Amino acid sequence: MIKIYSLVGLILLFLILTFLLFGENSDERTILVFTEMYDSKAYESFSTNPLFKDGKTLQQPVEGTVIRGLMPETYDATPEGAILAGEELVNPFSESNSDILERGKKEYEIFCSVCHGLGGLGDGPVTKKGYPPPPSILIDKYKEFKDGQLYHTITFGFNNMPSYAAQIAREDRWKIISYIRNLQESFENE
Repeated sequence: MIKIYSLVGLILLFLILTFLLFGENSDERTILVFTEMYDSKAYESFSTNPLFKDGKTLQQPVEGTVIRGLMPETYDATPEGAILAGEELVNPFSESNSDILERGKKEYEIFCSVCHGLGGLGDGPVTKKGYPPPPSILIDKYKEFKDGQLYHTITFGFNNMPSYAAQIAREDRWKIISYIRNLQESFENE
């Protein structure tokens, strides 16, 4: 019998303490137990911070950190890396999808046509201002390039062509390749 009263007493004590801690409105605490967790000191990104050895709030990501949803490029910016990319990478987009081709065309016109020209002949506007003209992407040599090689070239650049990794999103690089393949095919059928 005493055990039952003790149990009831403990439950009652628990309920009273719960009511004291949370009050009538359970969203607001009436008693703060761990105030440093409730009111933490916020530091501005570029302010000094005594919690780190270097005294900076803004820290570099841990080595090997991968941006969510974005795997790192694993190929060297070399001709061998381009060949390896050609063997291993496959375009995830279909050349027959009109939305893919439309996006690829848009991105091609923004980034590629400046040198390669709208038709891919290597006669873009910068070539008329003294920049060395690139070869036509419609010749057999570039038709024989695998999609992974083209992706590698857009990503890392080649000869006079700079890297476009920072300007063109990965998905859009593949869409540009789909558009280039469509250009090559339509040129071949003419």
